[in-house]
Amino acid sequence: MAADSEPSPASPMVKWFCDLAVTDTQTVGGKNASLGEMFSSLSGVGIRVPDGFAVTAAAYRAVLDANNLVAPIGRLLEDARTDPAALHSVGDAIRGLIAGATFPDELTTAIAAAYGRLSNEAGVADLGVAVRSSATAEDLPEASFAGQHESFLNVTGERGVLDAVRACMASLFTDRAISYRDTHGFEHLKVALSVGVQRMVRSDLGAAGVMFTLDTETGFPDVVQIDAAWGLGESVVKGTVSPDRYTVFKPLLAISGLRPLISRTLGEKAEKTVYNPEAGGTSSVGTDEVERGCFVLTSDEVLQLARWAVVIEDHYGRPMDIEWAKDGHTGELFIVQARPETVQARRLQATLTSYTLNSTGPRLVSGIAIGQRVAIGPVQKITSSAEVARFIPGSVLVTEMTDPDWVPIMRQAAAIVTNRGGRTSHAAIVSRELGVAAVIGTGDATAVLEDGQIVTVSCAEGEIGHIYAGAADYTEIEIKLEDLPRTRTKVMLNLGDPTAATRWWNLGADGVGLARTEFIVGSQIKVHPMALANIDAVADERTRDDIRRRCRGFESPPSYFVGCLAAGIAGIAMPLFPKPVIVRLSDFKTNEYAALIGGAQFEPSEANPMLGWRGASRYYDPGYRAGFALECEALRKVRDEMGFTNVVVMVPFCRTPDEADRVLAVMAEEGLRRGDNGLQVFVMAEIPSNFLLADEFCDRFDGFSIGSNDLTQLVLGIDRDSQRLAPQFDERNAAVMALIKELVEVAHRRGRVVGLCGQAPSDHPDFARLLVEIGIDSISVTPDSFVAVRQAVSRAE
Repeated sequence: MAADSEPSPASPMVKWFCDLAVTDTQTVGGKNASLGEMFSSLSGVGIRVPDGFAVTAAAYRAVLDANNLVAPIGRLLEDARTDPAALHSVGDAIRGLIAGATFPDELTTAIAAAYGRLSNEAGVADLGVAVRSSATAEDLPEASFAGQHESFLNVTGERGVLDAVRACMASLFTDRAISYRDTHGFEHLKVALSVGVQRMVRSDLGAAGVMFTLDTETGFPDVVQIDAAWGLGESVVKGTVSPDRYTVFKPLLAISGLRPLISRTLGEKAEKTVYNPEAGGTSSVGTDEVERGCFVLTSDEVLQLARWAVVIEDHYGRPMDIEWAKDGHTGELFIVQARPETVQARRLQATLTSYTLNSTGPRLVSGIAIGQRVAIGPVQKITSSAEVARFIPGSVLVTEMTDPDWVPIMRQAAAIVTNRGGRTSHAAIVSRELGVAAVIGTGDATAVLEDGQIVTVSCAEGEIGHIYAGAADYTEIEIKLEDLPRTRTKVMLNLGDPTAATRWWNLGADGVGLARTEFIVGSQIKVHPMALANIDAVADERTRDDIRRRCRGFESPPSYFVGCLAAGIAGIAMPLFPKPVIVRLSDFKTNEYAALIGGAQFEPSEANPMLGWRGASRYYDPGYRAGFALECEALRKVRDEMGFTNVVVMVPFCRTPDEADRVLAVMAEEGLRRGDNGLQVFVMAEIPSNFLLADEFCDRFDGFSIGSNDLTQLVLGIDRDSQRLAPQFDERNAAVMALIKELVEVAHRRGRVVGLCGQAPSDHPDFARLLVEIGIDSISVTPDSFVAVRQAVSRAE
């Protein structure tokens, strides 16, 4: 039935999607009202929504009335209210009453006629349909009811549809649904259940997943996050697989020629959910090596889904949780469900709670961090929700995975740790809603952790969460963002980990003063750039095999480096766009480069790597020139293809003006010409020559960023890592300050900006005062010290 066809005659039992709007929640429930809204309002702008109809809430009430079920259901619910232990038996009894109910003839006829019409329009005798529950108190901004009621996929035949509709109605009284309504204050008999019957997308032969129009962990509103796996979306929604993940930046999505696909992360996708005709439902089967080793979606498909997500979000005027499917026969993408996002959308952004680990015990297991909290407690391993009675409140719940029946246990847990699951798994969704720290998909937590063992669950270290032995020492700080003063001197952030960057999106920083590419290379890429630039030159066969394994899903080893580095840089540039983000080119020392996979054969052995082949001297050298070309390609991709023109490139450890000329020439050869597309190039001011020859460096660069650690080391002749000399290592030394003051004066006279991105302002607030007094343009600090430094700068000004 086309979205623009004439409305069908009014029926209290069945309504077609084209006749529904989002205001019809009380008639057909939140899920069906949303589907009707999209089908009738958004199909015209190119969003594909499979057609279907809703069995109304009035039909559900007619079933109860025709079978005289209201009074007995009410009595049973009162039993559960007075005796919580009776919940299971009460739910079972109510479901039995509805399962045995007889449909009124009018309802049976209406469903059969609608299903026949849907089949005829598809040109199929018995069309496969999805039959989904849609409660009148579901998909509300204040309560999602996610996973509380039943759905059935690829249902065929009139009898099959009628049976599935009845089963959906009965699922209004699953144990978990009864418990959820009690928790959220909904009266059971005032909530009705509609059922949606929708043309089935054959994603069992294709792919499916979910997407959110914000960052589900931090509330950052400018991204679309898409999860994708092979087969039916059930495996992603329930979190039984580790899916691919894609992140798209919304503000640049509508600009012609830009492709702001920030990152692609290859998921394990060890299994997929498909139809099981013999069992009359679905089952999980293993994926093959090709499916596990490639991405589910092409870049074009990711961007298409993201554009649809933005249209849907704009239409509803709120962040959305959306399910999509790709038909394996036609290759077409469809939107099969959309509901309001209910966690971050409710969270006020007036305060920011920051957790910092000071010291920990040994790391035991790791997985996906959900939220940003830290929690401590004794481990309690639970294998089944039936064990709810023995769970000790305040324990760290450790289990294989959860489903909606686990909510009563999860509500009492200090933290949640699972072996399986992804960011959209049940455990992840519920832990966000409950505000409980969770580490998901560890793989082996149930085997490694012991009952009663005290552990610290940390989600405060970025995208990866860790479980440490014992009670860690940590600091918790609540920041009232409205209390932070504005300052003339810019206060920026030092960031290296792109997985944690969005944690600070609402902090009010003036940009990123230092983004370290070597952190991205060391923690995410892990392979030496020269080994990727020419993998055949890697001497060790096992190392070559390891590198090729890491490059799965990418066209080649060089594209792996470029893609991963570009994703990391964009991930740091994104949260503060369009404020400036200063990205430092790689500044590993030779011993650090040698520690990368395949790196030893490309690096010399140096007696003093701190003063050796590092920074600018590598970029034009034949021994690293091909690796530097990959760095330049990643930066060009971030700026010119993704659109992050707020990225400023910074050259570190540039010893002489002649060396600067050589580096700038190589950058221009690789597509990074200073001035093109607004490209600014800064130099790291950390060697005395940068200060003594400031005028000549001003001829070549747009600004300076002072690295106070190396500067102090080279001015005072003190090894920055020497414990014995540590008391004498002080960035506030008069000699250091004299050089900084002279640089600021020269740079300002030449129209150049000067910032400082060393650790000193984070450690010494009085150092910030000295910098303000000499007129520095910006100070860049670690996020945990941002508030103190901003306040110190304000007082100094």
